[in-house]
Amino acid sequence: MTEPRDPAADHLGAYLQARRALVTPEQAGIPPGGVRRVPGLRREEVAMLAGVSTDYYLRLERGRDTHPSAQVLDALARVLLLDEVEQEHLRHLAEPGRRRRPKRSAERVPARLHHLLASVGVPAFIEGRAFDVLAANELATAFSPRLRVGENRLRSLLLDPEERAFHRDWERAVAGFVGAFRRSVADDVQDQRVVELVGELSLASGRFRQLWARQDVRALEGGSLVVDHPVVGELHLHREKLPVDGLLLVLYHAETGSESAERLALLASLAHGTRSGA
Repeated sequence: MTEPRDPAADHLGAYLQARRALVTPEQAGIPPGGVRRVPGLRREEVAMLAGVSTDYYLRLERGRDTHPSAQVLDALARVLLLDEVEQEHLRHLAEPGRRRRPKRSAERVPARLHHLLASVGVPAFIEGRAFDVLAANELATAFSPRLRVGENRLRSLLLDPEERAFHRDWERAVAGFVGAFRRSVADDVQDQRVVELVGELSLASGRFRQLWARQDVRALEGGSLVVDHPVVGELHLHREKLPVDGLLLVLYHAETGSESAERLALLASLAHGTRSGA
């Protein structure tokens, strides 16, 4: 009799398979040699290094086992060289409770966040869990027209040629965004917005397909970036990402007194002049 399949377990198996393909035998301490038909580690090698049977590991990858112990998950994380964010993602995929996830409500920006965006003197916007722009201040849209309400950050980054020119290190930005997107949505295949976006990007972008297949996860956090603004030129900025009411407040700011701060001030002045008709 065929064992019933748990769709949620398929996500765990797919993650394990993708991650073992990225670990070389040398990284795992396995002597090189012989013909290898698969990238990365073989299933039996992962099982041996993790201290489980090959049959048991095969069941995990094929979605036939849905309750790996914490000890097994820790061992697999060690073998697959997972960092803290990736380990958290692995444990999430193995949680039985996630199979009963309630339906998500529509994302709405509270009035106080609109007031906050209007009061800060830096480019700022609100994005949802699928990186849709839900609200933005005037300086954000002057900073980038792709930050208008209704745009999607991931779609813009991957499909808009202006975004490629805008980001000094576009490849790094794309990899980070796709990894953060996977962590944000996890394995929620019930969210129609997520399903539609993944389907659209998979058809339109070969780079997205490659990165999505890797199953990288990245933390939703701030950082630094360099952009080439078409009006004010090169900007060295910090990016802050702050969770608020299930949404994400994103702000860009420059070091006080820096040339980039002066250029941001110029951009704000130009944006205000355009609005006032000056």
